[in-house]
Amino acid sequence: MNAATLIGNDPGWLIAVKGLIVFVLCVLLTLMSVWGERRIVARMQMRLGPNRVGPFGLLQSLADGVKLALKEDLIPKAADRIVFVIAPVISATTCFMAFAVMPLTGKVSLFGHQTVMQLTDLPVGVLYVLAIASVGVYGIVLAGWSSGSTYPLLGGLRSSAQVISYEVAMGLSLVAVFIYSGSMSTADIVAAQHKWWFAVVLFPSFVIYSISMVGETNRAPFDLAEAEGELVGGFHTEYSSLKFALFFLAEYVNIVAVSSLATTLFLGGYHALPGLGFTENWLGGWFCMVWFFAKVIAFFYLFVWLRGTLPRMRYDQFMKFGWKVLIPSSLLWILVVATLRVMSARGAPRALIAAFTFGVVLLIMAATSLYEKANRTINVESLPDSSVEPSFPVPHVSGINRVESNNG
Repeated sequence: MNAATLIGNDPGWLIAVKGLIVFVLCVLLTLMSVWGERRIVARMQMRLGPNRVGPFGLLQSLADGVKLALKEDLIPKAADRIVFVIAPVISATTCFMAFAVMPLTGKVSLFGHQTVMQLTDLPVGVLYVLAIASVGVYGIVLAGWSSGSTYPLLGGLRSSAQVISYEVAMGLSLVAVFIYSGSMSTADIVAAQHKWWFAVVLFPSFVIYSISMVGETNRAPFDLAEAEGELVGGFHTEYSSLKFALFFLAEYVNIVAVSSLATTLFLGGYHALPGLGFTENWLGGWFCMVWFFAKVIAFFYLFVWLRGTLPRMRYDQFMKFGWKVLIPSSLLWILVVATLRVMSARGAPRALIAAFTFGVVLLIMAATSLYEKANRTINVESLPDSSVEPSFPVPHVSGINRVESNNG
């Protein structure tokens, strides 16, 4: 019995219980993610991190949440009050909605009913996740516009440009997954990886998605929508108390959501690591959830690692990388994957398929080498000639001239 049939037999109360379980897991993961990020970054910077509130500082995130709730809630006089209040609610609710199609386990028994830990299985489940992520960005854009301030407005504009460029690259990176699995259902995509994970078979798609998901969640080095260096706090500069806490919650739940989607599409979902498939039957199938969240935590560590090591990109570099590198690379990879699938479907020999793949790799390496050589030539030619007098006035520094005359 497949996942769609099991979900279709669920009574209403069981769907509500599964929804409550997913919500509680997301909130707990958010609290643990904040604590884990602060501890990991502290270790990278040779600090201790939170270690006072609760054992190992585990309750520090909860204490910070209570502190935010008790702060005074301020609304700027020039703000659009209705939109100002609705914006954080949009960001916080949409990030939870993405988990409706995430398969967390295989077949399990819950209160005597055979089901799967998935609220629904849509035929276009991945497109549903992308659509929800796009709606969630409206919360950031509306927050920046409704604040009635310059810095939040600039943060909202940056976020709208960011989602256009990087979500296009993210969507294109998933086309190869759809071609190989033959479906857009998350459950079917997980089932299609029973032999090989798509992170291996479709490695370029995996790399492009991993980069795009960092840009999609406004995380360093792509956190230009809330860059404190030039925009104070970005789109949430004017927010305080619970409204700011909702944005904070949305950011970390979004990280868990895109990591869960990456786990589902590229790392086999809830399936165990190769050679450990026997563990999937432990605890009546519930042990699969341990494998799922272990992969999600690995992706979360990648987010923290990037934040702790990479500086923020310039805005022009950020947009250039999205439009001139990620999107063209995705389009080229889609053509290669489609060609390989057609050749395999028509029974082409493996030697021909390998030769085609090797030829594509050689062409890419040659094009990259020529491009870098042309860039080096342009950079050298653009250097100013030291023998030509500049067209602007240059101040006379007597101290340097005196030292040069003494040394001469």
